[in-house]
Amino acid sequence: MRVIAVIQARAGSTRLPGKVLEPLGSLTVLEWVIRAARAARLVDTVVVATTVETVDDAVARAAEAAGALVVRGSEDDVLSRYLLAAEEHPCDAVVRLTSDCPMLDPEVIDLVVSTWLGAPHLDYVSSVLVRTLPHGMDVELATTDALHRADAVATAHHRTHVTSAIYTDPEAFDVVGLVFAPSAAELRITLDTPEDLEALRALVAVRGDGIAHRTEILRVMRAHPHIAQLNAEVVQKPLEAG
Repeated sequence: MRVIAVIQARAGSTRLPGKVLEPLGSLTVLEWVIRAARAARLVDTVVVATTVETVDDAVARAAEAAGALVVRGSEDDVLSRYLLAAEEHPCDAVVRLTSDCPMLDPEVIDLVVSTWLGAPHLDYVSSVLVRTLPHGMDVELATTDALHRADAVATAHHRTHVTSAIYTDPEAFDVVGLVFAPSAAELRITLDTPEDLEALRALVAVRGDGIAHRTEILRVMRAHPHIAQLNAEVVQKPLEAG
């Protein structure tokens, strides 16, 4: 079974333009995500899926410099970018990662992949069906077949969110969610706003810029509650908002 990790990335952002190339410690945010994906033992190839827009030339260059392959496609139809990545780099399953999550844990990526490898009849495995990880440690896997089936029916926000046409239709797709205890679902270590960036930089100031690990990140966040307060008021955009 061949598994690739696809990281969606673009310079455009309504709340924080250029966020994926913001410096975070000694790396950019995008470099953090690529590093985590490349550290996962069960991922064969890491691909950054960006857009064909000129503004994303810098994203493509940064991704290649960090050791990732690059595909470029539609700005708004993100699902089509994932299918392009799977077409150019044939695989049985795709791990979906987003470029605004620098605190991804390679061990969580491997856990999601190993769950699917042990039950390859599953269409989708993720940590988001029942959220117990902080926003920013999300990992999803969908089979290439499931992505093609979703492509046939996905419209509107389902094309932006890539996998939502799969996990919102459990009658058509075989889906499994992983749960982590104790829950830390209330924490936010993703990057969407200036407040998020402030919180992430405060976290890095405390722990350094080594690869993130779930239990270590949670220990730091619990020991330094002021970090979580920096972006506690940020509201996650609803699925339908795209």
